Amino acid sequence: MKTNRHTAVLTITSCLLLAYSSLAAGVVAPGATLEKLSGEFKFTEGPTSDAAGNVYFTDQPNDRIMKWGVDGKLATFLTPAGRSNGMFFDSNGNLIACADEKNELWSIAPDGKKSILWSGYQDKLLNGPNDVWVRKDGSLYFTDPYYQRPWWAHKRMPQDGQHVYFLASDHKTLKRVTTDLRQPNGIIGTPDGKRLFVADIGAGKTYSYDVESDGSLVSKKLHCELGSDGMTLDEEGNLYLTGRGVTVFDGAGKQIDHIDVPESWTANASFGGADHKTLFITASKGLYSIRLRTKGANPSK
Repeated sequence: MKTNRHTAVLTITSCLLLAYSSLAAGVVAPGATLEKLSGEFKFTEGPTSDAAGNVYFTDQPNDRIMKWGVDGKLATFLTPAGRSNGMFFDSNGNLIACADEKNELWSIAPDGKKSILWSGYQDKLLNGPNDVWVRKDGSLYFTDPYYQRPWWAHKRMPQDGQHVYFLASDHKTLKRVTTDLRQPNGIIGTPDGKRLFVADIGAGKTYSYDVESDGSLVSKKLHCELGSDGMTLDEEGNLYLTGRGVTVFDGAGKQIDHIDVPESWTANASFGGADHKTLFITASKGLYSIRLRTKGANPSK
């Protein structure tokens, strides 16, 4: 059988041009560049935005939660803040925080009043809730890796492993939904609540799961060969992973962009701003932002 060499070359060239065009387009808005908003922190984490687009994030070593308003002003929202790490707004405007000073989950009202949602599992401390994603019905998922903190008295991991947990919408039932991850960290779900992404930073991989009606996770699939500290999603289904800058993967797990950040570590990222088309990045001692051509998938992340 003879091969039409000319046709084959044209086909390959077209595919390469299409792939290059997709990567070149990326997610950054035309002409946009990374902007450093502030650098007065010890270590920034946990960015999330409210419905108006105000961005809240943590400065964990300084035990405070900060707010970057849509007016471009920086303010302290809460201190002390339970050494909060990852955060996410629920549909009622409460800020759900991984308060790992005492290995707890907090709900913080708009006026700053806090309540403990959960503490412990099987009569033992949690390892240290790290990142959280809240569904529209108020149920939530959080990762519980172990990173030794200087403010803890204990020196050993309380739980028998590092897992992902599901807290029901009534906040009365907690169950473990993964048991085979090495060190789960970043977590985010799709707006319809049917798919969950979890980064196993210890294994250098990110997985996707289908979500059952009872919150259980099934159909685990490798999404990409990269772990992550934190993560977020845009409305096109692109997944943003952090660590060395921000690396963006499409819905099929193919890298389509990378945003360099001039810090030693990029901890997390979230969409914010009045139109939710600005990506806010917490990286070591700084808070950064960059305009994108697409908006965030979750209005509060």
